[in-house]
Formats: sequence, C-alpha cells, structure tokens
Amino acid sequence: MSAAPDLVILNGSLISFAPEQPRATALAVRDGVIVAVGDTAAISDLAGPATRIIDAQRASVLPGFIDSHVHLFGGSVELDYLDLGGMTGFDAVTPAVRSRSVADPAAPLIFAVQADYGMFGAGHRTTRHDLDRVLPDRPFAMFASDHHTVWANTRALELAGLLNGGPTEVGSEIVMGKDGMAEGELREPGAYAAILALTPYGGRELAGLVTGKDPVPSATAAERSRDLDAIRRGLKHCASHGITGLHNMDGNFYTMELLAALEAEGDLICRTQVPFHFKSVDTLDRFAEAEEMRRRWSSDRLWCNNVKMFMDGVIESHTALMLRPYPGSDHAGDAVFDADQFNAACIEADRRGFQIATHAIGDLAVRRTLDGYQAARDANGARDARHRIEHIETLHADDLPRFADLGVVASFQPGHAPFGHIYSAGAIDPHLHPDQKTLAYGWQTLRDAGNRVIFSTDWPVIRVDVMASLRAATAPARMDPPWTDQRQSVLDALASYTADNAWAEFNEARKGRLSPGMMADIVVMRDDLEAIDPDRFEDTGAAITISGGQVVFAA
Repeated sequence: MSAAPDLVILNGSLISFAPEQPRATALAVRDGVIVAVGDTAAISDLAGPATRIIDAQRASVLPGFIDSHVHLFGGSVELDYLDLGGMTGFDAVTPAVRSRSVADPAAPLIFAVQADYGMFGAGHRTTRHDLDRVLPDRPFAMFASDHHTVWANTRALELAGLLNGGPTEVGSEIVMGKDGMAEGELREPGAYAAILALTPYGGRELAGLVTGKDPVPSATAAERSRDLDAIRRGLKHCASHGITGLHNMDGNFYTMELLAALEAEGDLICRTQVPFHFKSVDTLDRFAEAEEMRRRWSSDRLWCNNVKMFMDGVIESHTALMLRPYPGSDHAGDAVFDADQFNAACIEADRRGFQIATHAIGDLAVRRTLDGYQAARDANGARDARHRIEHIETLHADDLPRFADLGVVASFQPGHAPFGHIYSAGAIDPHLHPDQKTLAYGWQTLRDAGNRVIFSTDWPVIRVDVMASLRAATAPARMDPPWTDQRQSVLDALASYTADNAWAEFNEARKGRLSPGMMADIVVMRDDLEAIDPDRFEDTGAAITISGGQVVFAA
C-alpha cells in the first residue's frame, strides 16, 4: 500500500456481505474508500502515525445501514413536536397536551404526533369532541402514527376553514357528521393539508408528500434557515442509529435544494435518494420535471432516479384498497389512481428510465400496482428496472409469483406489523378477513418465493431505530393462526438493511459491502449481533457511524 490509511477498524466481527471474503476482523480506509479487508494483525501493520485506530472490541462491523423508506424532512421536523406515542386514554393524553399548551402560549396550533387510532378506547373512533375535551380553549390537532390521518378539535377545524367541510382530492376525505359539520377526522393529505399549514413549519416539510410540488408560498430566508437546521438534526439522529443512506419517499425541488445546500456545507452525512412524486392529479408531461430533477442532482450523496406514487391509503382508516369490502362494511377502500391512469403513468416513467416505487397496502392495490408494472414491461420491453412496491401489508396468493416474474422489489417495514412489538398485536385483526392474514406482512413468504426483500422504517411513522426493526423481523411476536410466522434469519435481515438496499438503489457496485473499492460507509455496533438474542436487539445499537470515511457519530 503506497500510503497509510486514514482510518483502520481492528478486532471486529465483520459481516461484509462480500462473497469473496464474507468474514474478517479488520479493515482500512483511505480517501473515503475501503482499501483493505483482512485480519487484525495485517491491517494493523498498515497504520501510520496519523491513522485513526478504532478498536471494535469484537463487536459487529457492517456496511452502514440504509433505511430504504423514510420521510426525512417530516421526520426531522417531528423531533420538535409533542410525541404521544404509547399514550392511551384521557388521563395520559390530557396532561401531556395541556402541559405543551402552557409551554408554548404563542403557537397558533398545538400539534402532536404518534397518536394511536384507538387512543381513547378500543373500537372508539376519535372525533373533534374527544380533542375538545383534551384541550377546549385552543386549536389542537394530532397526527396518526401512520401519517394518513389527522384529528383536529373544533378550534383547529375553525381556524383551518374545515369545520363545514370542503373539497378534497381523490382518495382523501373530511369525515362529516350527520349534523353537516366535520367530525374532526381528516383522512389523507388532501384533507389535512390546511391543518399542517398552521404548524410551526407551515407544512413545508410535507409539501413533497401532500402536493409533490414546492411549498406555496415560497419559504422566506428565515424559514429556509429553520428548515435546514431541522434536517441537520434529523440527519444526525439517523447517523446515531448507524444509518449512512436514506431512500426518501417524498420529494420536490425545495427539498432537493435544502439537501444540496447541506451537501455543499459537508452536512449531508447520510447519502440520500429523493424521488419525484407523481400524483393522480398530474398529467404525464410532469415527468419532464422528473427528468429535470434527475439532471440537476446526481452526486454520490444526493440524487434522483425514481418516481414515487400512491395507490391507496391504510388499513386502519379503511382507505387501503381491497379486493372485497372490509369485515362488517360495504366499503373496500379507495383507489388514488384509476387503473388506466396508473398504467399510463407507469409506462411513461419506465420509458424515461425511472425506477418506480408505489405505496400499496391493500391486496387490490398491490394487484393494480403489479398490473401497472406489467403494462410498462409490455409497452417498453423488459429491463432491469427494479420497480418497488412499498408496504404490501396484504397480498392475494395469485399475485405472489408475479413479484418474481416481474422482478419487483418487495419493500417492507417490519415494525409496522402487528407482530412487530410496536403496535398493538390485536389492533389490525378486526379490519382483515381471516384468509387475508395468512399472507399479511409476508416478508419471509416473499423471500422464500425468490424475491429481493428490503427493510426500512417509514420514519416518522415509527422510530428510525434500525435495531427495533431488526428485532421485529428476527424475533416477531407470536400470533395465532391464520397469522403466519415471518421470522427472518439475522443475516437475511441485516442484508435487507445493507447490501439489498444498496442493490435496490442500483449502487451494489459501490456500497452495501465491506470490500476494497467500496465506499467507506460503515457502522461499528456496540455488540456482536450474532451472539445476542434477537429479542434483545433494542438493547444495543451503533457505537460508531462512518460516512465516506468520516466518523459522523460516536456514542
């Protein structure tokens, strides 16, 4: 080696995901690239007087984690908001909200996140009257943990101009009462955008999700500075969990400009892919904007090469699109796109060389998404497109083999499952028919069928904590039949957070493995992950996170 490495990691238990050398104890880094992998004695000999030496103390050393489905801007902002996660009942929620109200007397809206659909009792549907009881004298609203529903009290609905209802886009709903007034439940972004506009960030953090376009009005210099600070905090938060890469799942030019500014300052410590968000109200000529986004941003740290779409909503609010009505209902969910429109969008995005990632939770939504990808292949010819389906919380058996036939990437969030230790195990049961549960959240089923499976959190839907998701995947709670055991091996689950996620972004030749020539994106854990019970994964985490050869987090 002509020059000493900048950094070496010694005495580790390396899980490299490199077929030529799957195991090692040490590695060396120079100029942001891994230059050698081997045993501790050999790598130690390479070190010079200026080389930084990290003793892994026999803990696992892995490629940096890649969270393949996040909402970075929104997650970063929500670190500032009142977190109601795990709280149920008026006795818990009321003092928390009123305490925040006292602490923030000038806020036009008290806003909370991580609210549970059953917060005020199992089977009870939250209304504005419940929130009026919690905080009667000021506008108050709260985000469901899945971010598909906002509940608002009467004051908030009045302030947002929604108390008497109003127009919404397809797939969104302001739930109205028999008295002709809004009940306080706002389903999907097209219904709750006016509430977000009242928050301290004005909803700018979710413009890429709600409209797919830049915030209106444009951010002032002060607002832009605040947004940059929020994302800096969010990136540091991600790095503290061993994350070096992110697949953002909403996008607009404003978000890209913020991230590009952070990159220029050296603060974009997680490499980030941002999609172009194509909505059902858009015409196909908007894909020219997607090409402009791809042209303007294509660095190693910030790029656009994919298109995001939504096919449906979520199961809990019955907006996920199903093949048959929900139990005890005549409603089968809501399609965001009609089939012909979605197929046309897929054909055009694929024709322009974009990867497509589609949110599809209901079994009919998954089927229609597969139909769209098939239409793209039929129209444009087969290619290595690596189109993705996000969530796949229900799946009909007839559609299982289509994933492999079409080369579709199965993108799951293990912590979202009822057996993932985060949500109540029984919360989803009333919303699914027994035969739907067999393939629900079926990541091992899809893996067994020969499909590429990738893992993520959908932060801020759940914490961006990788270890919580790995526990959900490798040590799921046991649920009675017809639920099936989707338990992963530790190595498979780790691959779904590293090498497979790098492959899903077409970067398998540059990242996701610990081998010479690869980007030096690395995480040193506090423990040997193969030596501890997966049910204890949440007790451990990242000790050191390295991005491009630079230590960006140290516990």
